Amino acid sequence: MKYRIRDHQKRRNQYNNHAEWKIFPLRVFMSVLFVSVLASGGYAQPVAGDKSILMQSYVYAVKDSVELGLDVYKKDSVDGKAKPCVLFVFGGAFMAGHRNDTVYNRYFHFLADHNYVVIPISYRLGLKNVKHLSKFDIGPLRKAIDMAVEDVFDATAWIISNAAILGIDTSKIILSGSSSGAITVLGAEYAKRNNKPLASKLPASFQYAGLISFSGALLSFDGKPKYSIKPAPAMLFHGTADKIVPYGKIRFFNKGFFGSSSIAATFKKNKYPYFIYRADGLGHEMAILPMYEHLPMILDFLDQYVNQAKPQEVDIFFNDPTIKPLMTLTPKELFKKLQEKSEDKTQPAPVSFNK
Repeated sequence: MKYRIRDHQKRRNQYNNHAEWKIFPLRVFMSVLFVSVLASGGYAQPVAGDKSILMQSYVYAVKDSVELGLDVYKKDSVDGKAKPCVLFVFGGAFMAGHRNDTVYNRYFHFLADHNYVVIPISYRLGLKNVKHLSKFDIGPLRKAIDMAVEDVFDATAWIISNAAILGIDTSKIILSGSSSGAITVLGAEYAKRNNKPLASKLPASFQYAGLISFSGALLSFDGKPKYSIKPAPAMLFHGTADKIVPYGKIRFFNKGFFGSSSIAATFKKNKYPYFIYRADGLGHEMAILPMYEHLPMILDFLDQYVNQAKPQEVDIFFNDPTIKPLMTLTPKELFKKLQEKSEDKTQPAPVSFNK
């Protein structure tokens, strides 16, 4: 259903009054955050926050002699109860980015403080050494997405294997991603529900419990997306003026790149639970903004859609003409900027997991 204006305003007032909202003058600092995402050749360790939030790094796989790591954020608790888990995939156009970029800290700490185990992962950047991209040859993009999806499945398998030690409820593993990370988690969920070969790494009985996408899209070579098994509840954030990841869809015969609006239409048609937030006139900044502005809304989605399994359909169309888009780069412009960035600094190797 469409959100009624009064209900939407009521909820917005609740979120705006939340203590988490009042800490930062968000619109002032977002341009700085995006410079960090685009230009950072290095990385930053998570900033010190709530002393009750613990973080430990591990290696979940070694591929092409490269260790792929993940971080586990969790509340220091002795209640012994298994917690739901949010597996996060960072953005960076499959060329750059790091799982522990400081732009994500607020999101990780907020969820961990509300009793979610948060696990951002590293993954192979399949477009890192690609010099040219063309809309007429999407082979490199498809390969990059498949590599990232495979790494998500390997990380998920590691989480399942170590769930007892980490205190994770494997029936409540939620995918979340930003930009190329959102493309990856949408692809992973789609592959698992349709029993694609890549998904064979995971137990047949396992399914993700939910999905949170910040400016993502689904690349399909099977025409319009169809799910063999009912998909997990999805929360989709997207700017309607996004020029990097399509808000609607781009289709050529049986190939297509289906953005949040198109995915929501599929969910609505089939009565799958979904929540879409359409930010009218905004660009690709919606890959980051919700992790600052809409944390209580995200927590509400997790509680109602995942924990309580309510089959809701929510569609929010947000328009504020006083808010101007911060990031309206085209894919070509973004690709050029990322190519020009300096060589990545070496990250410290995460520790191996000892059972």
